Amino acid sequence: MPTGPDDILLDLSHVTLVYEGGVRALDDVTLRIRRGERLVVLGANGSGKSTLAGVLCGLLAPDAGDVTLAGQRVCTDGQPDFDAYRTARRELGLVFQNPDDQIVTSVVADDVAFGPENLSVPTEEIAARVARELHRVALDDYAQADPTRLSGGQKQRVAIAGALAMEPAAIVFDEPGALLDVRGRRSILHVMDRLHAAGTTIVHITHFMEEALPADRAIVMDHGRVALQGTPAEVFTHGEELERLGLDEPFTAQLASRLRRAGVPVTWTCDEDALADELISLAREDARTGPEIAALPSGGGVMADDFASRKGEGDLRDPRLSEAAGRVSRVQAVFAFSGVSTESDGMPSPDGSAAIALHDVVYSYHDGDARTDARPALDHVSFEVPRGSSCAIIGQTGSGKSTLVRLVCALEAPDAGTVTVSGIGTSARRDRRRLHGHVGYVMQHPERQLFAETVRQDVAFGPTNLRLPADEVDRRVAHALRLVGLAGKEDASPFELSGGQQRLCAIAGVLAMHPDVLVLDEPMAGLDPRGRRQIRELLRDLHAHGVTILTVTHSMDQAAGCDRVVVLNQSEVLMVGAPAEVFASEHEALLHESGLGLPHALRYARRLGSLGFPGLADPLSLDALADALVRALSGKEG
Repeated sequence: MPTGPDDILLDLSHVTLVYEGGVRALDDVTLRIRRGERLVVLGANGSGKSTLAGVLCGLLAPDAGDVTLAGQRVCTDGQPDFDAYRTARRELGLVFQNPDDQIVTSVVADDVAFGPENLSVPTEEIAARVARELHRVALDDYAQADPTRLSGGQKQRVAIAGALAMEPAAIVFDEPGALLDVRGRRSILHVMDRLHAAGTTIVHITHFMEEALPADRAIVMDHGRVALQGTPAEVFTHGEELERLGLDEPFTAQLASRLRRAGVPVTWTCDEDALADELISLAREDARTGPEIAALPSGGGVMADDFASRKGEGDLRDPRLSEAAGRVSRVQAVFAFSGVSTESDGMPSPDGSAAIALHDVVYSYHDGDARTDARPALDHVSFEVPRGSSCAIIGQTGSGKSTLVRLVCALEAPDAGTVTVSGIGTSARRDRRRLHGHVGYVMQHPERQLFAETVRQDVAFGPTNLRLPADEVDRRVAHALRLVGLAGKEDASPFELSGGQQRLCAIAGVLAMHPDVLVLDEPMAGLDPRGRRQIRELLRDLHAHGVTILTVTHSMDQAAGCDRVVVLNQSEVLMVGAPAEVFASEHEALLHESGLGLPHALRYARRLGSLGFPGLADPLSLDALADALVRALSGKEG
């Protein structure tokens, strides 16, 4: 590929940008991006990725260094040329991490048209572009909708359509899938594929490692500097360095690493196809030379690090028995299809009651006294969450998930039906007030709840409003900060914390109120892998201590780790049950039709099964899949 001066579309040379307070967001960054190149930018929260996006789009001018954008020298030795910036911006597009920062009108079609209008595109051409881009992001039916009435994921798609309508030579996507469901993220990646094939330069900032794999090149940011760069496969070979930087390997690479540590002779790779081919080859060889692959040593299975010592042992049985039976017996499973429900015995509440119970709930958004929605946001929704259990709410964007949690948190009352939380109904305003000390609500962007001068003051706000004694407030603040790993940050400003730490600080403020029920709306959206791990560990600890947890998530992997899953589809409950039941093979097509998917490990296991690898059952996590593969191959003679 040519790399002459005319081939470079975006050129940064020794760029440094320092924010107020001395925070060095970019530190001597040199980066050249070719026309038509697809670059992915990785890094932990606070590493400088979004600042880099602002510089590449001409929205931020650095304090030092040279910047050339779309053929325009916009900054020389830290001195901006504003006329050159105005010219360059006509060729550059940016999709912000949060769509609320980008949407400017009260009608979706007008918002998509806003950019082309500012470029003086002819009216007829603007209309054609708006229709084309709304179709590309599957929002044809929302052209005249008010963006403020849309879900977070739908707003993100409006923002993407608006950027694409400007037909830029280069477009920067800053975490465009953070708020999207499985189908939405997949569609945006397909949009990127088509744009890249058409010659558009793509810069994609993401915290999802799998999304990096289609890129031509990857860079990893760390404290404002480029720490690693190369092809995605080259970058992901630096496993220890990535872990130090708060990142992960892609799923396939993690699986290959676990298998290699267990003694399974596979090549380390990020390529799902390549790893599948090797595993199938090993399985076929095993079928010729060893015991049946489906054999499982008795006593519940072989862990990965026991592979070498347990190869060829006898006393064998089907691996599906112990894994599936344990999960199904733990949690009550209820399936509701077309009004038909069946129930199985499961985990009751200690006192026989549910922490959360919704019965025949209907809710529509109001505009004064007029009902503006063609259908309710929630339509005859019924399910229960046992005390002390963890429950995931999944569903495509706009299915009613955020509305549901607002009802559970008593921020709204249902139009019909009943919502009961901790034994208290929410229909009366007096009762809704009673719940404010019992239910903790972590919003989709909890860091926006931060307002105080110090972390201590922010976390103390809730318990102080409960009129608790000062010593009890101090005790709760200290305990909450220890729980989230922010002990020692009491006197820091919450606005000086990293993005992940801000999220944890906001959660600490909720935990300090000692809620019986913790409700979280996409708590991991926008977090790097290290931040997601911290949240997962925190929720596991809270669950172990008896807190009832209700989590809205677009992550099927996160849902698979909960006790039960509620599936919403078009404002209605589609399924309720244990993860092993909801993700059962007979429901895979239904989930796909509803814009959802499967946990990554389960999807890969079923793919291997379709290729002829038997005996994997239905593993719901990476560790379970690795162990199942090791067990299946444990009869292989070296």
